[in-house]
Order: sequence, then structure tokens, then C-alpha cells
Amino acid sequence: MSEECTHECGSCSSADCAERTKIPLEKGNPNSHIKKVIAVMSGKGGVGKSLVTSMLAVIMRRRGFNVGVLDADVTGPSIPKTFNIKEKAGSSEKGGILPVTTKSGIKLMSVNLLLENSTDPVVWRGPIISGVVKQFWNDVEWGDIDYMFVDMPPGTGDIPLTVFQSLPVNGIIVVTSPQDLVSMIVEKAVKMASMMNKPILGIVENMAYFQCPNCKTRHNIFGESNVASLAGFYNIHQTAQIPLDPKLAAECDKDGIENFDNDYLNLLAAYIEQNV
Repeated sequence: MSEECTHECGSCSSADCAERTKIPLEKGNPNSHIKKVIAVMSGKGGVGKSLVTSMLAVIMRRRGFNVGVLDADVTGPSIPKTFNIKEKAGSSEKGGILPVTTKSGIKLMSVNLLLENSTDPVVWRGPIISGVVKQFWNDVEWGDIDYMFVDMPPGTGDIPLTVFQSLPVNGIIVVTSPQDLVSMIVEKAVKMASMMNKPILGIVENMAYFQCPNCKTRHNIFGESNVASLAGFYNIHQTAQIPLDPKLAAECDKDGIENFDNDYLNLLAAYIEQNV
């Protein structure tokens, strides 16, 4: 930035001014008052990112906070299914979008809450999808939210970049599984967070083990855990593990994640409450 900068970028002729490269954060809906934004991301799909997002939302709601979930995985939305939500989003008198509220009071917004049929594919290009994510922030009347969890699509492409540059993200949760290949890809997500100057609050290893219901022996179905070493290498203070639990899957399919009681992510939730 030039020492004589007047901050009037529209009339500036400087091509290398740092101020011109900054992307301003989206202002959000005037009827939304969101205090903290937590993004949940993964290096690849299929590791349980939406499950972790939903579980954290439920825990924080049980702790008495106002919670919202913004489903930024536009082409693979699964948040409504996880909460067993079948109704559609509505509209306010002011023309804004009203999120769907779950039975415990968590507010949700997902593209599947807007589609006529939840099985209809979203065949849109990147810029349109990025615009939808911004609309979920700008046009949805969220009300008072203490913690907004953003369920990101897998990878390090357009949508994660849009979220990091456009939303006031306070921290990131990275989701992985024990396989070596997944761990390698997770490091890409960790490095992207560092590039965007966003703190990583913790790493969650899903499908970490299976515990026999009879003898209580743990079996590492997908290999030995390396989440502790990965966290140590990147100086990440919090880790958590979610086992392969048939009861969890059955509850999500039957009545939704809010009916499942567990302590898998309690320490991570406490860390978020104390440090974000």
C-alpha cells in the first residue's frame, strides 16, 4: 500500500496495492446476530464431516447456547437427513429466508431445504454454488446465534475458499479417519487453514475403532490411529475420536442425531466454549 493511500480504491491506479486484493467479509442479514463461526472441513469426502458438524451442534445446544448449522456442502447436502428434517425453509415478511428449526432448537439451512425433491441433484458450476453459500449468510434470517457451525464440502476448492474469505470464521475443526491416504490429504486442509490464517481448534478422527459390545475389546478396523502424531506435528491441542457405533447410525436413520447421547466430542466442545 502506498504511503499516500487515500483508501479510495475506485480511483486508485496502483496495480500492486495490498488493499486492493483484500476481499471484504459479507455483512450478513440485518436480522442475524451471529457471535462465533466454526467451519468443519476435511481433505476428502466420506470421513464423517457432516456427522461431526451435527454432533458438535447438538452438544453446544445441550450446553444452553443458540446454535445454527449452515450447510455449505451444496452439491452433497446431508445435514437435514442427519437431523431427520423433512420440512422446507420458509420466507419472512421482509423477504428473507427462514431457517428450519429442529426439535431441540437448532437452526438449519441447506439447499435440500429449498429443493422440491431432496433427491434432485444440484448441477451448478462453482461460481453459482459460491453465491448460494453467500446467500445462506446474507439472506437467511438466523436471529441470535452463539455458535454457527459451517459444514464444508470436502477438499480445498472454491467453497472452502469462499467461506474463509467471506465469512468471519473464528476457527476450524478438521475431520479425518485412520487410513494413511486420508491423513495425507488432511494435511492439505491443515495447510490451507494456515494459509488463510484461521486457527485449527481440533482434529476429529471418525471411524477410529470398533469396540466389541461383549468383550469390550477395541479393534482398529481401518488401521492404527495417527491423529495424535498429526496433531502434535501441527501443534493442534485438541483431538477426539468417534468409533464405529451401530447405535449412532441407527439413531440418525430413525429419529435424528439429537436423540443420540454420547461423550465422544464433549472435551472438544468444552475447548471451543473456553477458547473461541
